[in-house]
Amino acid sequence: MKPRSLTYEHFAQLLAYPSADYGAMVETLVLEAQDDHLSAFAAATKGYTATDFEELYTRTFDINPISSLEIGWHLYGETYERGSFLVKMRQLLKSLEIPESTELPDHLSHILQALEKLGSSDEANTLVAQYLAPALTKILDGFKEKSNPYEHLVLSLQRVLHERHLSGVETL
Repeated sequence: MKPRSLTYEHFAQLLAYPSADYGAMVETLVLEAQDDHLSAFAAATKGYTATDFEELYTRTFDINPISSLEIGWHLYGETYERGSFLVKMRQLLKSLEIPESTELPDHLSHILQALEKLGSSDEANTLVAQYLAPALTKILDGFKEKSNPYEHLVLSLQRVLHERHLSGVETL
């Protein structure tokens, strides 16, 4: 059986606040996708309860701004330019009929849903090259010298983005 590719929708679910069935979803994707980083994430969180995943997520992404999943924050900080980026992302979500959640429009889970709909278009390639790739590099810098299972998911996403949108582009 050929492994199934991880979609951006999968990554959006994995990098959103964990649902009650989060652990089961991870186990299913590990079996189907056969991705080394996802397998490492699953191994590091084996036996986690829904509460454990919620606590890990909150400690990793909500309390620690250096690994926040708000892409605009990594690119612009709390500046006027971030406000412009938020407007741009809100317009993109609306044009693709992606409903907003409690997260800001520049949250990684929203941007991944947009990438899922954009496919391999020039717009998707630009979104990845100009915004997502540089922000993911900064998020990964926040994991340095720390042992955090979520680093594996971000590394997996970075690899997939590079393969699908940045092959031939030297900056990542």
